[in-house]
Amino acid sequence: MNHEPLKNLLNQEFVHSVARAVSDVSPQFQAVAYISNVLDAQWESREFMDRIGHLAVSLRPALPGGYLEALPIVVNASPAVDGIGHLLFPHFVQVFGLDHFEPSTQALAAMTSGSSSEFAVRPYILRYPQEMMARMLTWAKDPNEHLRRLASEGCRPRLPWGKALPAFKIDPAPILPILQELKADPSEYVRRSVANNLNDISKDHPDLVLDITRDWLGLSPDTDKLLKHACRTLLKSGNQEAMRLFGLQAPKGVSIEYLTIDPHPVTIGDKAQVSFLLKVKDTAQQLRVEYAVHYRKRSGGLFRKMFQIADKTYGPGEHPVARTRPFHDMTTRKHHPGGHRLEVVVNGHVLAALEFELLAAK
Repeated sequence: MNHEPLKNLLNQEFVHSVARAVSDVSPQFQAVAYISNVLDAQWESREFMDRIGHLAVSLRPALPGGYLEALPIVVNASPAVDGIGHLLFPHFVQVFGLDHFEPSTQALAAMTSGSSSEFAVRPYILRYPQEMMARMLTWAKDPNEHLRRLASEGCRPRLPWGKALPAFKIDPAPILPILQELKADPSEYVRRSVANNLNDISKDHPDLVLDITRDWLGLSPDTDKLLKHACRTLLKSGNQEAMRLFGLQAPKGVSIEYLTIDPHPVTIGDKAQVSFLLKVKDTAQQLRVEYAVHYRKRSGGLFRKMFQIADKTYGPGEHPVARTRPFHDMTTRKHHPGGHRLEVVVNGHVLAALEFELLAAK
């Protein structure tokens, strides 16, 4: 697995490619000054989103005229920059365009196909909530799947890396017409965004998402798949109503034997194998099989992280299971030595558990 930092994609070569793309559109663009401003003394220490912001903000003094004169240059240059680095162009509109609702939102719509304007639309939702949600409902009906996805992804209450939308955590009602419009979208790319939005909502309003699931279940196989992904946090938490809606009953005649973790103890930076035997006594059953690791916090407490193994029909008999679990530090999770707990969870019920020790890295 490649653990190359994401920020390394935004290297000096990338900075030069941005300067070329803008220069091709505007001979007045001060490319040399732009490159010099971007590659400042702090460049190497900047993380990914900080680099995106710095790339975007540094465009402004190198472009001619005011914002409205510079905007079409940025829009027309953006298709020449592929991949996740394209985010710098919507970020330019996010930072400098808030006082110009109409041209700025048109620009964000035009640029979203390059990567996404999902982060850049959020300050506009905060400044112009009614106007922006009306605009996004219009986007939800657009022939362009990227624009339809933006309508859902941009208003997620808890979008990772995105500016918070606290009003939608309290009351997600303005989001629902957009999700209703897109629930049967022909694009899986769009439907997956709807699922992610609903999953965000479920963290603050689980009963609302369960009501929506009851209403939409059975409309089509695609919508059923959307709903199951939307309910993933509820399912991981063992919500029994969510389990029931997807045909997951309390396991009967199901047991877990020989639960082990190897090596034991585990050392930070190593991998361990989790293995056990799942036994089904009499009748085939639909089982959601997961294991949970209760990780040690820096403060000394524990937090639980679920890992899905399978969600399928298991027939009577013995079913050996083995999974590899890495214990190396990641951006999203740091490991701390001490006692940990491992559980096997079937349809939301803990059927086996063991304690294990995680040792400090050598």
